[in-house]
Amino acid sequence: MINRLTDPLEFQSQALVLRAERQRLLASNIANADTPGYVARDMDFASALRQATGEQALPAALAHTHAGHLSVRNGAASPAGLAYAAPSQTNLDRNTVDMDRERASFADNAVKYEATLRFINGSVGTMLNAIKGQ
Repeated sequence: MINRLTDPLEFQSQALVLRAERQRLLASNIANADTPGYVARDMDFASALRQATGEQALPAALAHTHAGHLSVRNGAASPAGLAYAAPSQTNLDRNTVDMDRERASFADNAVKYEATLRFINGSVGTMLNAIKGQ
Protein backbone atom coordinates (compact mmCIF):
# COMPACT_ATOMS: atom_id res chain seq x y z
CA MET A 1 0.00 0.00 0.00
CA ILE A 2 2.71 2.48 0.94
CA ASN A 3 4.58 1.76 -2.32
CA ARG A 4 1.59 3.10 -4.25
CA LEU A 5 2.14 6.42 -2.51
CA THR A 6 5.92 6.57 -2.60
CA ASP A 7 6.73 5.14 -6.05
CA PRO A 8 5.59 8.23 -8.01
CA LEU A 9 7.50 10.46 -5.61
CA GLU A 10 10.61 8.29 -5.93
CA PHE A 11 10.46 8.56 -9.72
CA GLN A 12 10.02 12.33 -9.60
CA SER A 13 12.79 12.74 -7.03
CA GLN A 14 15.18 10.80 -9.30
CA ALA A 15 14.12 13.05 -12.19
CA LEU A 16 14.74 16.15 -10.05
CA VAL A 17 18.24 15.00 -9.10
CA LEU A 18 19.09 14.27 -12.73
CA ARG A 19 17.67 17.64 -13.88
CA ALA A 20 19.86 19.39 -11.29
CA GLU A 21 22.93 17.48 -12.51
CA ARG A 22 22.15 18.34 -16.13
CA GLN A 23 21.74 22.00 -15.16
CA ARG A 24 25.19 21.89 -13.55
CA LEU A 25 26.68 20.40 -16.72
CA LEU A 26 25.06 23.01 -18.95
CA ALA A 27 26.19 25.82 -16.67
CA SER A 28 29.73 24.43 -16.82
CA ASN A 29 29.57 24.42 -20.62
CA ILE A 30 28.41 28.05 -20.67
CA ALA A 31 31.11 29.07 -18.19
CA ASN A 32 33.78 27.48 -20.37
CA ALA A 33 32.57 28.92 -23.68
CA ASP A 34 35.87 30.79 -24.14
CA THR A 35 38.19 28.08 -22.80
CA PRO A 36 40.44 26.77 -25.59
CA GLY A 37 40.04 23.02 -26.13
CA TYR A 38 37.00 22.69 -23.85
CA VAL A 39 34.63 19.97 -25.00
CA ALA A 40 30.99 20.54 -24.08
CA ARG A 41 29.32 17.73 -22.11
CA ASP A 42 25.70 16.73 -21.67
CA MET A 43 23.68 13.71 -20.66
CA ASP A 44 20.94 11.76 -22.35
CA PHE A 45 18.30 12.55 -19.76
CA ALA A 46 15.84 9.83 -20.78
CA SER A 47 18.53 7.16 -20.70
CA ALA A 48 19.87 8.38 -17.36
CA LEU A 49 16.36 8.37 -15.88
CA ARG A 50 15.71 4.84 -17.13
CA GLN A 51 19.00 3.73 -15.58
CA ALA A 52 18.24 5.50 -12.29
CA THR A 53 14.78 3.97 -12.04
CA GLY A 54 15.86 0.53 -13.26
CA GLU A 55 13.76 0.53 -16.44
CA GLN A 56 14.79 -1.18 -19.67
CA ALA A 57 17.01 0.90 -21.99
CA LEU A 58 16.10 1.74 -25.59
CA PRO A 59 17.48 -0.42 -28.39
CA ALA A 60 20.88 0.72 -29.66
CA ALA A 61 19.35 1.71 -33.00
CA LEU A 62 17.39 4.47 -31.29
CA ALA A 63 20.25 5.79 -29.18
CA HIS A 64 21.84 8.06 -31.84
CA THR A 65 19.42 9.28 -34.51
CA HIS A 66 21.12 12.27 -36.15
CA ALA A 67 24.68 13.42 -36.79
CA GLY A 68 24.00 16.72 -34.99
CA HIS A 69 22.80 15.06 -31.80
CA LEU A 70 25.04 14.41 -28.85
CA SER A 71 27.24 11.45 -29.46
CA VAL A 72 29.58 9.23 -27.56
CA ARG A 73 33.27 9.85 -28.25
CA ASN A 74 35.21 6.91 -29.74
CA GLY A 75 32.13 4.70 -29.57
CA ALA A 76 32.38 4.18 -25.83
CA ALA A 77 30.39 5.76 -23.06
CA SER A 78 32.21 8.10 -20.73
CA PRO A 79 32.69 6.93 -17.14
CA ALA A 80 29.80 9.00 -15.78
CA GLY A 81 27.46 8.21 -18.69
CA LEU A 82 27.98 11.66 -20.17
CA ALA A 83 28.24 12.41 -23.86
CA TYR A 84 30.45 14.88 -25.67
CA ALA A 85 28.74 17.50 -27.80
CA ALA A 86 29.35 17.23 -31.51
CA PRO A 87 30.84 20.54 -32.72
CA SER A 88 28.34 22.57 -34.75
CA GLN A 89 31.12 24.53 -36.45
CA THR A 90 34.88 24.30 -36.52
CA ASN A 91 36.82 26.56 -34.19
CA LEU A 92 40.51 27.31 -34.20
CA ASP A 93 40.64 26.86 -30.42
CA ARG A 94 38.85 23.45 -30.66
CA ASN A 95 36.13 24.55 -28.20
CA THR A 96 32.83 22.74 -28.91
CA VAL A 97 30.50 24.98 -26.87
CA ASP A 98 27.65 26.32 -29.01
CA MET A 99 26.18 29.12 -26.91
CA ASP A 100 22.82 29.08 -28.71
CA ARG A 101 22.43 25.34 -28.09
CA GLU A 102 23.61 25.65 -24.47
CA ARG A 103 21.29 28.55 -23.66
CA ALA A 104 18.31 26.77 -25.21
CA SER A 105 19.12 23.53 -23.37
CA PHE A 106 19.64 25.44 -20.11
CA ALA A 107 16.27 27.20 -20.39
CA ASP A 108 14.47 24.00 -21.41
CA ASN A 109 15.99 22.06 -18.53
CA ALA A 110 15.15 24.85 -16.06
CA VAL A 111 11.48 24.78 -17.11
CA LYS A 112 11.36 20.99 -16.77
CA TYR A 113 13.09 21.18 -13.37
CA GLU A 114 10.45 23.64 -12.17
CA ALA A 115 7.64 21.43 -13.54
CA THR A 116 9.04 18.39 -11.75
CA LEU A 117 9.35 20.36 -8.52
CA ARG A 118 5.75 21.58 -8.81
CA PHE A 119 4.56 18.01 -9.44
CA ILE A 120 6.33 16.81 -6.30
CA ASN A 121 4.91 19.69 -4.24
CA GLY A 122 1.42 18.99 -5.58
CA SER A 123 1.68 15.28 -4.80
CA VAL A 124 2.88 15.93 -1.27
CA GLY A 125 0.11 18.49 -0.76
CA THR A 126 -2.48 16.01 -1.95
CA MET A 127 -1.16 13.35 0.44
CA LEU A 128 -1.16 15.78 3.34
CA ASN A 129 -4.76 16.77 2.60
CA ALA A 130 -5.73 13.10 2.46
CA ILE A 131 -4.01 12.44 5.78
CA LYS A 132 -5.63 15.44 7.46
CA GLY A 133 -9.03 14.43 6.17
CA GLN A 134 -9.94 18.06 5.47
